[in-house]
Amino acid sequence: MTINVHQLEQQLQYPFRDQSLLLQALTHPSYLHEVGGNDGGDYQRLEFLGDAVLGLLLAEMLYIRYPDWDEGALSQLRSRLAGQDLLADRARKLGIGSFILLGRGEEQSAGREKDSILADVMEALIAALYQDGGLQAARALVELMFEELAAAPESLVLGRDFKSELQEYLSSSGYPAPEYRLLEESGPPHDRSFVFQIMVGDKSAGVGQGKSKKIAQQTAAAEALDKLQSAAGQIV
Repeated sequence: MTINVHQLEQQLQYPFRDQSLLLQALTHPSYLHEVGGNDGGDYQRLEFLGDAVLGLLLAEMLYIRYPDWDEGALSQLRSRLAGQDLLADRARKLGIGSFILLGRGEEQSAGREKDSILADVMEALIAALYQDGGLQAARALVELMFEELAAAPESLVLGRDFKSELQEYLSSSGYPAPEYRLLEESGPPHDRSFVFQIMVGDKSAGVGQGKSKKIAQQTAAAEALDKLQSAAGQIV
């Protein structure tokens, strides 16, 4: 597979001096195993560094944006922003999946759409920018990825797992388990949008939209839980 490095640099808004760092950040271990590359040539070491750099830069961003927040609130939002589902969502928004070098097995199992791989590559890319251009280069990408989300934390269903809460609420109230139905999937590959409906028995309990299936399901669960609690536990 040939990667259009220039196109990816445009999407990252950064020209690499050392493009080998960029290629390493995009190389899945399965690809390296197939081509017989040396150990350490995949993205795993960069991912390790990128995780730390991302944590620092998100902490800096939130510390400046929310001067009145305490440590607990700042930590909670940073953890949510750095979660696998949101990292994968940011990777999709930037169209990263089409540039990843995968082995045949991962390619056949839709590896380009796996949250785990997309999130790992996103962290590796942050590290590659840090190695190539220093903290400011990495900061520019983190701001590009997260500034909008950091400015509207309420959109992240912050700190709560609404799917688990809904499951527990339904179970304790004698309702059957919820069923998540995909109603709509739209948009180009790098900017997908999903709409999920929650069915409880034969009734609709909530609908949610998001840039990943997980976010859409969480949003739908949040709506369903709010409706149930507002209606004194009745599904109408």
